[in-house]
Amino acid sequence: MAEDNERTKIPQQAFTRWAAPAMILLCILALAGIWTGWKSLSYARDSRNALNGDMQTMHQAYDSALGSVQLRLTQSEKTTADLQDDLNVVTNRLQITQGQLKKSREEAGQIREDATNQLAAMDAKVKNQLDTKASTEEMNTVSGEVSGVRTDLNATKSDLQMARSEMGTLIAKNHDDVETLRRLGERDYTEFTIEKKNAPKKVGDITIELRSTNPKKNQCNLALIVDDKRTEKRSRTIDEPIFFYAHGARQPMEVVINQVENNKVAGYLSVPKSAQQTKTSASGY
Repeated sequence: MAEDNERTKIPQQAFTRWAAPAMILLCILALAGIWTGWKSLSYARDSRNALNGDMQTMHQAYDSALGSVQLRLTQSEKTTADLQDDLNVVTNRLQITQGQLKKSREEAGQIREDATNQLAAMDAKVKNQLDTKASTEEMNTVSGEVSGVRTDLNATKSDLQMARSEMGTLIAKNHDDVETLRRLGERDYTEFTIEKKNAPKKVGDITIELRSTNPKKNQCNLALIVDDKRTEKRSRTIDEPIFFYAHGARQPMEVVINQVENNKVAGYLSVPKSAQQTKTSASGY
């Protein structure tokens, strides 16, 4: 029996000797597994946070880019609309200009025809007077009438030989030409002289300011103030018409400089009869 007890104690002691290290090893492996799992979870959580941050940044960048594109699209649409409005204004003015030019040509042809008919009528009257042996006094009177008609016809031909602007208006180059255009009665003319720079001068319903002169090149720089709006006109040559529109006007006003000296210019303002009558009617109410 004693031997059997000894044999039983020996395996138990051997098991007890290896059990403690095995338990320690298992604990170490368990702790290593727990630490590895915690690190993996922490890494996954950090990766998810970083991914969420990147997605938020990308979303903000997308919103910003989309807003910028929408703003540029709005500006582009506004620019297109402005260009379309400008094109419509230019088209309307071009149509008005073509109509005025056609009307001026028709009026010039009518003047030629009327003058020719009047001269023919006077010549027929003279022949009739000669055929009926009119008195010398009557002959002198008729001759004077014929001479007057011929003078008017020559003046009309001279008027028609004046240069015309792109708007169809006749361009006066001196005071006598201005008087001739006044007699035609199509427009109102106001002559002016400006003898000082940077001193605005009231001419009719507008204000003209002389900015500078270049007598050698017969050029000057002007500023026109129409309806409280200031417009610079640079390097304008003598006898070159400057057209501009008053508020609500369908026909243009016209400024022509006939003389350029050192710090001095002279010329005239031409206003359509219809525009002048409109202003007079408006002031009467």
